Amino acid sequence: MLFGKNNRTLLGLDITTSSIKLVELSEAGRGYRVESYAAEATPANSINDKAIVDAQAVGEAVRRAVKRSGSKARDVAIAISGDAAITKTIQMSAGLSEAEMEGQVEIQADQYIPFPMDEFSYDFEVIGPNEADPEMNDVLLVATRTDNVDQRQAAVQAAGLKASVVDVEAFALENACRLLTHQIPNNGIGQSVAVVDLGASNTTFGVLQDMKVVYTRDFAFGGQQLTEEIMRTYGLSMEDAGRAKKEGGLPSNYEPEVLDPFLDDVTQQVSRSLQFYLASGGGREQPDLILVSGGCANIPGIADLIASRVGIPTEIGDPLGQMKVSARAKGQGVQRDACALLTACGLALRSFD
Repeated sequence: MLFGKNNRTLLGLDITTSSIKLVELSEAGRGYRVESYAAEATPANSINDKAIVDAQAVGEAVRRAVKRSGSKARDVAIAISGDAAITKTIQMSAGLSEAEMEGQVEIQADQYIPFPMDEFSYDFEVIGPNEADPEMNDVLLVATRTDNVDQRQAAVQAAGLKASVVDVEAFALENACRLLTHQIPNNGIGQSVAVVDLGASNTTFGVLQDMKVVYTRDFAFGGQQLTEEIMRTYGLSMEDAGRAKKEGGLPSNYEPEVLDPFLDDVTQQVSRSLQFYLASGGGREQPDLILVSGGCANIPGIADLIASRVGIPTEIGDPLGQMKVSARAKGQGVQRDACALLTACGLALRSFD
């Protein structure tokens, strides 16, 4: 099963080309509390084009992160990238039992997956009654090459952990967006909100209407391009360039010659994504608000720049804004890294399914 079910505390484990981040959440009243957090740099050359090519090296980095976090949890939720998944909404009779539905999904899945079924892992979830025919249910079918799942499971196993849930990054992001309602008027009801998650090598652009995702787009762009430009301009290693990007100390020409062109690219990517969204269906309107997350959201002034270029109010998304935080997680800098934790938090929320 692709998604899996859960009845234990899960670590949300977000593995990207630049970093490995894990978050453990617990319920606290009507909200959540961050119990554990840690981040580790992803080992060089261990991930290529989103595929884990050295599961042992990634597993060792995960093991170090778990140790630093102090968490005792051994079950994790991980995610595959959105462009590695095939999603399709199909219709099935509402009267089918779960076993009958599983058989029908397997038959229909063969129609939508352009590869041999023995090379794919898939799962499905009932969304609800079909609007046009209430006797039919809309069912979300999700599939990915089994290799994509096996790579991540191998890395998790190398760390001495168990992958209890395998999700899709876009779904984890949608799940985490409920942690952003404190930043949205009327808790998101009646609002159209664009979420731009700027990762290391990949960006996810999504639009929520009434806190339900109505559009997503993944594209190859992220903070690694800024890191690589720092490397080229100043002759630094990837590790040193990444550290300088976060901690500062670069020459005075850094902002005008390196950072500003990158920020121009960011705003162009956001503007282009908005255009794609508006052209994707009838009745689309500009979002009321943009929330920016991911590691690049820590760049000073990025929200104001996007707002001025695209003409839509923009804020930095903070999924921890309404959460309590343990002293242990504070010590690991979880609040400093909050804007980069949407996916990890979305995965950790699978503990409460």
